[in-house]
Amino acid sequence: MKLKAQTGGSVELADEAFAVDFNEALVHQVVTAFRAKARRGTKAQKNRSAVRGGGAKPWRQKGTGRARAGTIRSPIWVGGGRTFAAKPRDYSQKVNRKMYQGAMRSILSELVRQDRLVIVDKIKLDAPKTKELVSKLAELGVGENTLILLHEYKTKVCLAARNLPHVDVLDTREVNPVSLIKFEKVVATEDALKALEERLS
Repeated sequence: MKLKAQTGGSVELADEAFAVDFNEALVHQVVTAFRAKARRGTKAQKNRSAVRGGGAKPWRQKGTGRARAGTIRSPIWVGGGRTFAAKPRDYSQKVNRKMYQGAMRSILSELVRQDRLVIVDKIKLDAPKTKELVSKLAELGVGENTLILLHEYKTKVCLAARNLPHVDVLDTREVNPVSLIKFEKVVATEDALKALEERLS
């Protein structure tokens, strides 16, 4: 397929990567797995056996008029352990390479169909100034909720985007399904799209 670049000309891209049907179930599964893998899972609490103290029975079993108690570290006591204490766990889900690539193809194809993918020859700034990047994005007809996709990092572009809370800059090695669907527009250079095409075709 041939897509028109915003800065003039056109770029030829493979239909296998940028013109496939949208598989909503697959995209949902991959995005969920990607976000789950980012969870640290390091939360830990102490149960009654892990809390310090409570070795002696606080009072005798019978004759005091109070409820029987075996330890002051029971979950119903202040300072006691948790009944179902949280333990460190791994939230990651298995997603094989074929599924991941299929989800990426679906997302990229949907971006093309929704006119959310803006193609440029290159993004060049004279200085690492936020104002310059904002004006550059305005020239391209996109707002400040934009992902800039580069083949290789450009220091000036990265520095200029740091003060924009809804603008992110990624190279093709770091692009992921969540980043592609998170922003309203994706501004990508031709080199970046060609690199993605090689990975997904």
